[in-house]
Amino acid sequence: MIPSQTIEGPKTVMEKVGPNIISHVSNTYNHPKYPEIIKLEPIMGIDFSVTKHVLILWIVAIIVSVSIIIPIRKYLSSGSLVPSGWVNMIEAIVKLIRDSIAKPNVGEKWVMTWAPVLLTFFFFILFANGIGLVPIFDVLGLINRFLLGVPYSDKYNTINTILNGGVTATANFNVTGALATITFFSIMIAGIMAHGFVKHWKNLVPHGLAWPVYIILIPIEVMGLFVKPFALTMRLAANMTGGHIALLALLSLMAIFGELFSSAAAGIGVSLVAIPMAAAIAGLEVIVVLVQAYVFTLLTAVFIGMAIHVHH
Repeated sequence: MIPSQTIEGPKTVMEKVGPNIISHVSNTYNHPKYPEIIKLEPIMGIDFSVTKHVLILWIVAIIVSVSIIIPIRKYLSSGSLVPSGWVNMIEAIVKLIRDSIAKPNVGEKWVMTWAPVLLTFFFFILFANGIGLVPIFDVLGLINRFLLGVPYSDKYNTINTILNGGVTATANFNVTGALATITFFSIMIAGIMAHGFVKHWKNLVPHGLAWPVYIILIPIEVMGLFVKPFALTMRLAANMTGGHIALLALLSLMAIFGELFSSAAAGIGVSLVAIPMAAAIAGLEVIVVLVQAYVFTLLTAVFIGMAIHVHH
């Protein structure tokens, strides 16, 4: 007797929507031969292979260097006292971060110590968030499909191998976790620099309380040390992921209703509502890009300031 075999039929639109959305916001590669862009052998158990988000981080680093570091270096070496053009705008942003975020939180004494760290956070997160709004790999896919005539089903095509996975690196919890880890150690360093190693740890809890209170208070304060970077990690990644998911979900409604009613007219009718709403969310995403860079920088400054200026 021949065992029965189940033949999997073509997937419906409803079955494709979920994986399609996830593939646009994740860093995963469902490719049979090339799961990473550049495959490297693990070193001490750590995989250093280049995935899409690693590639985007490299691109962001290059953009920050070309647009921020190099112009500032040229301006400083020119000996000019009056900036102009692009450098003038950079100066305005630097003054905003220094005077509105760094100085009120870390204080006049420490502003020049921590302002460079805060500015690095702001510019890096801003460009990483912003590049996530540019459909780089989607455009490559369109060119590959309609101009070069390569079907998406060709999983061994070079361009098709990099289409799966999101372009927004700050939607990756590993990336935001790494940024928050820098904040965590910055808090420790700021407190130790301001008060010394021993006194910094004593400042975690208020002095002069009854000793039984410390049994509860000390674990809470130690937990708070880890809650701060965890909150930074979750806030940035969730905000950069949520907008993209909402945008893709709205656009997917056209295909879903078209299949549900077996009519192209139904999909077109839904598009009259879905596309304007998607455009509104895309506009909101532009604001979120700037706001999240500002919020991460602000909260980092607040946490560092709390370690320097202890108040209970």
